[in-house]
Amino acid sequence: MSEVFAPRTAVITGGASGIGLAVAMELGRGGTQILLADLPGERLEAAVTRLTDAGIEAFAEPCDVADEAQVEGLADAAFARFGEVSLVFNNAGISGPRGKLWEVDPAAARAHFDVNFWGVWNGCRAFAPRLAAQECSSAIYNTGSENSLFCAVPHTAAYIAAKHAVLGLTESLRGDLPAHVHVGLVIPGWVHTAIGPDAVMRNGMDVARFAAIIVPQMLARSRFVVGHAYNVVRIHERIDALDAAYAKHAPRYEGDDEYDVLTTIDRMRAGRDNPA
Repeated sequence: MSEVFAPRTAVITGGASGIGLAVAMELGRGGTQILLADLPGERLEAAVTRLTDAGIEAFAEPCDVADEAQVEGLADAAFARFGEVSLVFNNAGISGPRGKLWEVDPAAARAHFDVNFWGVWNGCRAFAPRLAAQECSSAIYNTGSENSLFCAVPHTAAYIAAKHAVLGLTESLRGDLPAHVHVGLVIPGWVHTAIGPDAVMRNGMDVARFAAIIVPQMLARSRFVVGHAYNVVRIHERIDALDAAYAKHAPRYEGDDEYDVLTTIDRMRAGRDNPA
């Protein structure tokens, strides 16, 4: 869409720290009212205080994104407070269990998915139909990762799989919604947050710097919101290997769209719209 997207209100999960709080600060400076959602406790209250001390209108809503009922309650609270919601940032996430795949407790992997995948699913499920029912322009952004695109961290199969799944969820959701509801993926690289040990995480990009890079992209309604230039090197390592495999074993030929799902669907639709 061509108009400038200036969200009046935003709901941010995982908003008590890290990328969520930094994005809240960046949006709030532009006049957006913020509803911060995170686990209940002093950290959430302190985050709201930090925003309000900066002159930003911000409110706290305790929420465990792994609990579908709590996320529905978050959506109820947001619309009760604001009347309409301009931006939903499904950002809450945790680090995953470490180890070789066969060494990881499956229960720990499932619990990880409850937050990093199902937490995003719950946020989309609760907010998407409500945004679609609004007449105003709005957006849903989900936090993926460089690990949505390649394997950046060894021995983290659950984390990497969940972030790949968030990419797929986000791309699919885009096709479910009307044009006035934009859907995009935020793709952090290494950012200094509390998701891992500080001795490691402090080597990442400053979180305020990352927020300053990505918020303009969100306001421009970008499909992919990015900030780490070297990611393209790792992405092309995978893409180049895929290209080589197809070139060798499934090279292009005239009419090779005969088994393409989207092309076939378009043909079927055209046949229904233009019956003989």
